Amino acid sequence: MRLFLATLLLCISSFAMADQTIDLVRVYKSEHKLQLIASGKVLNEFPIALGSNPKGHKKQEGDGKTPEGIYTLDYKKSDSAFYKAFHISYPNADDIASAKSLGVSPGGAVMIHGQKNGLGWLSFISQRFDWTNGCVALRDADIDILWASVKEGTKVEIKP
Repeated sequence: MRLFLATLLLCISSFAMADQTIDLVRVYKSEHKLQLIASGKVLNEFPIALGSNPKGHKKQEGDGKTPEGIYTLDYKKSDSAFYKAFHISYPNADDIASAKSLGVSPGGAVMIHGQKNGLGWLSFISQRFDWTNGCVALRDADIDILWASVKEGTKVEIKP
């Protein structure tokens, strides 16, 4: 039944967005939401979970923070440890310089992804907590919608 509902939701959302090109993915960390935007209009919005220490900008590997700023979703990763993933182009030149000045590694492998493989059925619990290592986590059905409607190279804006 869940698979049927997820497929139905994906079809409806894909149909509604079929003639729209998503030109921006916006994340509001404090509101725990991700938006798909086309020509300035919010087409869809999803609840998210973040890094285990979500307040503030990511400064170094292992700090549990999700970065803030403007990045690119530079590639899709279907063989992730999580259900589908988009790589965020963190760290950028400023992030690298900031980490270097602190004498630390900026980290990397920051993604927008679904649930841990095989555990998607637990999202009704896991999405109530900030549990990632600095990534943005969605329910599997929601990442399916992103996967179908967002192209590699799309800008992502992560706001506090």
